[in-house]
Amino acid sequence: MAKRKEENFLSPENAKRSRQEEAEDFDKDGDEFNGTSTLTAAEVGIIESIQLKNFMCHSMLGPFKFGSNVNFIVGNNGSGKSAVLTALIVGLGGKAIATNRGSSLKGFVKDGQKFVDIITDSVVDNPVSVLTQEMSKQFLQCKGEGDKYKFFMKATQLEQMKEDYTYIMETKERTKEQINQGEERLIELKRQCLEKEERFQSIAGLSTMKTKLEFLKHEMAWAVVNEIEKQLNAIRDNIELGEERAAKLGRKTEEQQVRLNEAERKYKEIQDKLEKISEETNARAPECLTLKADLTAKKRAYNEAEVLYNRSLNEYKALKKDDEQLRKRIEELKRSTDQSLEPERLERQKKIKWLKDKVKTFQDQKVSITQEIEQFQQAVDKDKEERDRIRGEEQEVRHLLTYNQRQLKELKDSKNNRLKRFGPHVPALLEAIDDTYKRGHFTHKPVGPLGACIHLRDPELALAIESCLKGLLQAFCCHNHADERILQALMKRFYAPGTTRPQIIVSEFRSEMHDVRNRAAYHPNFPTVLTALEIDNVVVANSLIDMRGIETVLLIKNNSVARTVMQSQKPPKNCREAFTADGDQVFAGRYYSSENTRPKFLSKDVDSEISHLENDVENKTAQIQNLQQHMFALGKDIKRNEELLRRCQLHLKELEMKIRKSLSEIHELENIEEHQSVDIATLEDEAKENKNKMKLVEKSMEQRKQTMEALRDVRMEAEEKHDAIKLKINQLLELADPLKDELNLADSEVDNQKRGKRHYEDKQKEHLDTLNKKKRELSMKEKELEEKMSQARQICPERIEVQKSASILDREINRLRQKIQAEHASYGDREEIMKQYQEAKETYSDLENKVKTLKRFIKLLEEIMGLRFRTYQQFRRCLTLRCKLYFDNLLSQRAYCGKMNFDHKGETLSISVQPGEGGKVAFSDMRALSGGERSFSTVCFILSLWSIAESPFRCLDEFDVYMDMVNRRIAMDMILKMADSQRFRQFILLTPQSMSSLPSSKLIRILRMSDPERGQSILPFRPITQEEEDD
Repeated sequence: MAKRKEENFLSPENAKRSRQEEAEDFDKDGDEFNGTSTLTAAEVGIIESIQLKNFMCHSMLGPFKFGSNVNFIVGNNGSGKSAVLTALIVGLGGKAIATNRGSSLKGFVKDGQKFVDIITDSVVDNPVSVLTQEMSKQFLQCKGEGDKYKFFMKATQLEQMKEDYTYIMETKERTKEQINQGEERLIELKRQCLEKEERFQSIAGLSTMKTKLEFLKHEMAWAVVNEIEKQLNAIRDNIELGEERAAKLGRKTEEQQVRLNEAERKYKEIQDKLEKISEETNARAPECLTLKADLTAKKRAYNEAEVLYNRSLNEYKALKKDDEQLRKRIEELKRSTDQSLEPERLERQKKIKWLKDKVKTFQDQKVSITQEIEQFQQAVDKDKEERDRIRGEEQEVRHLLTYNQRQLKELKDSKNNRLKRFGPHVPALLEAIDDTYKRGHFTHKPVGPLGACIHLRDPELALAIESCLKGLLQAFCCHNHADERILQALMKRFYAPGTTRPQIIVSEFRSEMHDVRNRAAYHPNFPTVLTALEIDNVVVANSLIDMRGIETVLLIKNNSVARTVMQSQKPPKNCREAFTADGDQVFAGRYYSSENTRPKFLSKDVDSEISHLENDVENKTAQIQNLQQHMFALGKDIKRNEELLRRCQLHLKELEMKIRKSLSEIHELENIEEHQSVDIATLEDEAKENKNKMKLVEKSMEQRKQTMEALRDVRMEAEEKHDAIKLKINQLLELADPLKDELNLADSEVDNQKRGKRHYEDKQKEHLDTLNKKKRELSMKEKELEEKMSQARQICPERIEVQKSASILDREINRLRQKIQAEHASYGDREEIMKQYQEAKETYSDLENKVKTLKRFIKLLEEIMGLRFRTYQQFRRCLTLRCKLYFDNLLSQRAYCGKMNFDHKGETLSISVQPGEGGKVAFSDMRALSGGERSFSTVCFILSLWSIAESPFRCLDEFDVYMDMVNRRIAMDMILKMADSQRFRQFILLTPQSMSSLPSSKLIRILRMSDPERGQSILPFRPITQEEEDD
């Protein structure tokens, strides 16, 4: 780690040595210095010596002893000139970045070493004391005009004068603030003086106030008695009214009990009737099923027998018709005597046969076409029936889709506002209720929706509780009917006519929840709706107990377990019904399935519900698309089958026309009168054989007819039995339907009567508690009255009439007592009050004098600072003119022209230089000059600042690096000339030149650096971290 040593290199004894001894020391070091010089007296603050150890790439440099005037440090590149200048900057307190050699002091420690020593004998702080080559080169090239101006101000110490002036003006403003604070304090002190003076003067009237205080105490004693008597009268009146109301509530409770007993009796009667009907119906059901199966079998047997009989009958009729035709034909043949028309007859018979064959072909085609028509018609009817069914299913799915989409929208809205789950208008309605309540229109602010005021202990029971409470989740509670009418008016603003509004429950708001311990259901494994909910609002809990009896409803997650608990065994005490996790409702003898599959209001996982609904919407949309595609395909099938049906019908009509035409031709041919000669024997044999067939068929037909009639009797008997039992079952069911409705009404009536009874019992209990409390309060007030009257007689034996209340008298007594105490305190401490008054007056006078003195000081300071600022401006103007003159004079030694423009208002300094004759060539920026010209101009500028700035020593690093011999010689002469004119100042100049041409002088000392070590090429600098830079 680098360290600076700012202690004196020489001891105090050595510091007292004469300048002659120093000169002798310099002569001894003749190997290092070219020429000798004698130190002359210099101002305090010069650098006498410097020594470096482990600095940059040098293990040891120095010690170097400087002369009091001009010192040249010469040497080749790498010999350590810049290291000496860098050490001067660092040793005199400069930052590492100001050296342009590194960004951290750690970087100046030689590789392999842990510290660095820089030993100097003096410290000064002036920007023109040490100017490196890089700084001087960049000064005129890169720095802005504002930076140049700041450099000029700091070098001439004008900046310090400006800062002093600013500090004084800020101090003046702070002093003005103190004066303002003092004036405010004067007002407060004056008020305190007046108060103390008033207190001092206000010491009279004590006896009058004491007399009035005693009278007020007498009034106060009997005023307390009066108030207690009024309270006693009010309590007695309340007790009388309470006893009347208690008797009335007792009568109401008895009447309600009578109505409840009647409702329970009616419910029991209807339930017994239903159970009897149900038992009878269940008993007849197996018999009905047996008779129905028997009837079906007998119908099937009868139908088969009827088919056989009809087949035999048709066969017999056909044989009989053939017999008649044969008989007629034989007779005709026998009567036929004319044999001449035989060929024509044969031709007719041939044609008739051909026509009959043709008709038979047509008929076969007709049968086939008829079957096709039936098939196509059945297909069309089936497709239409299927299409109607699918259309109905699509409408149902579309209705469900619309409902799910609406519910999905409400759920998404409820993510930001949970109240929207209970209806889109609920948030606005609640805001209107709040506003109306703030305006004082409600006796008590309505509570609701009830679903928003309850919380589930077990989220799995959400659907069960929703199925139990149903519309009560959206209901509101009002304290009385007046509040209900106001709430109804508010609801009309948000709910259109004809739409469903939330239910309003009117019930007196109480501060305590109903006591349901004696009537609540209990099961060790299953909670009731009341215990499954967290209800913070007592009004909500009481409303749900009154309206739904939630203390008597069990929640059982498993359906089969619920059936077992409620139906297979006796239900738990006070339990009327139970609900399952699926929302199913279970009674002792009934079971109703829920229509809903998911909770709508009480689900906590809204995102899951939204996901389910989105899936349902997607599924319903896909289902509608599939149904529409199916309907479209069915429509195409119907259209195609109807077209085929139409073609078949047209073909059938054509066949029927052809059959009619052929039959007509046959009929005409058969009716032609002609004598035909046929083989009568053959026809007679055929007729005989036909007769035998007829007998066989007739015998078989008779047998089948008997069988059919027997089966018909059996079927009719089975039908009568089945119809009879079915009629009885239907009659029982018809009797059960109205009884079910009556049972539901009776159940509701029982619930209503129970709620009514509980209502009156709770009111009676609450009223009796209040009445007993009033009686106890009456007893206590009577005792209190006796005590107060005894106290009042002790204070004032005779009772006096008092018009004012005790509170007013108490305030007057306190006010008068405080005033007496204050006056008494003032009267008892007169000297103290006088002392305080005198001190306040002296404090006021002292502060007033100080404020006046400060005002005079501020006025004088403003005059002085105005004069000083004008002097500062004049001094700045003089320094500016001197700097310009020195700069022009120095430039003219090389026939250069230059211009310096100071803008003190804008705080900028612009410099322009032009080599050559100034009258002929235009001025240009310094950055346009060559290296030598810029170096020369820089020297001129620095010498100008040296001429007007007060600094004990000046350093320049390689000031002549870019100069040619002419410029270097002129610049050197200028510097030496200035140094000769300022022998009381120290100059340290670094240059790679040998300086052998300099004249010998006592004022000039040359320090020559040794050549760098072999192999040394670059300084061992390395990248610096932010941490090292901060160090």
